Amino acid sequence: MTESVDDTALRAWAYLARVAEPPCAAIESLCDELGPAEAAAAIRARSVPPGHAGVLEATAARADSDRAAADLEVAERIGARLVTRDDPEWPAWALMTLGQADTAVRGGPPLALWVRGPGRLDEMATNGVALIGSRAASGYGEQVTSTLASGLALENWTVTSGAAYGIDGVAHRAALAAGGPTMAVLACGIDRDYPAGHARLIAEIGEHGLVVSEYPPGTTAAKHRFLTRNRLVAAMSDAVVVVEAGRRSGAANTAAWARKLGRPLGAVPGPVTSATSVGCHRMISDDLAVLVTDTRSVIALARPDGAGDIGRGRGRETDDLSDDQIRVHDAIPARGAVTIEEIAFSAGLDVSVVRSALAVMDVGGHVVNVNGAWRLS
Repeated sequence: MTESVDDTALRAWAYLARVAEPPCAAIESLCDELGPAEAAAAIRARSVPPGHAGVLEATAARADSDRAAADLEVAERIGARLVTRDDPEWPAWALMTLGQADTAVRGGPPLALWVRGPGRLDEMATNGVALIGSRAASGYGEQVTSTLASGLALENWTVTSGAAYGIDGVAHRAALAAGGPTMAVLACGIDRDYPAGHARLIAEIGEHGLVVSEYPPGTTAAKHRFLTRNRLVAAMSDAVVVVEAGRRSGAANTAAWARKLGRPLGAVPGPVTSATSVGCHRMISDDLAVLVTDTRSVIALARPDGAGDIGRGRGRETDDLSDDQIRVHDAIPARGAVTIEEIAFSAGLDVSVVRSALAVMDVGGHVVNVNGAWRLS
């Protein structure tokens, strides 16, 4: 059976994604000139056009090892796919700034991305907030992270992080629990669970959100790969928020990438006695980050023009209510039923106004009357 043009191109991209440690500006430049198939052939033949000598040096160790077919088979087996710049879901807008930033050290856009999950990469990469922080998170940090992540998820913002212990894990779990989108960017192969203790969490993210890596299947995690991965976390987010960070923290590297790429950077203040908030306090005091305390301040950071409240996809259940009706809605507890008089007292509205609002809300399916008392539907 003859291999299709699409299959040939995909295998070429898979070969190129492994043949050098990413990111590799030299290979990117060669692909721009020749296209993926011819670029892959030139690297295998060790014969590239003038001006691309750097490609030969970058690919010297791996050029003879073509595992493209095996990598694609592994990806298919675990439900993953290779997304390239030829694909409609390639997040070109989000990654554009990586091509404009200083690429001297671990910079530049990825050549391709291995992706696992039902979400669309381009949508989730341009509609989210990165929540990052210490692996040794405090109870305070975990509580704040959970509140922010669930709040963002309920507003249909993608919660992006790195699937690590501490703040990362809490952020992903809270977003999943709220039924919202979440994306984990790994520093290892798409088929690897790192850390191993988060294997179930990563699997759940892959079932409901997205797991993303620029590293081919089988690649092990390494310190330099975490630093490289951090630029993708920053690039594929509308804003980056550091919840907790010590004096020396990996989160500081992602924060630095956020500033370099022009992404809004926020930091959560913590107790002045907490060593895990020293980094956040320093970012705030040095005017490197904006102080954020709740979901609304994070959304305002990501969408300073107010666009964060418009067209968020999944609407809020109160979007169609008037101001008085929202006050009545907020006066009804999440559980149990209350009388009209109790609602009026809590909302600070006249009983007649409350009665009229409840009638409209009852028709709209927002509330239910139970033996003369009212509860949320």
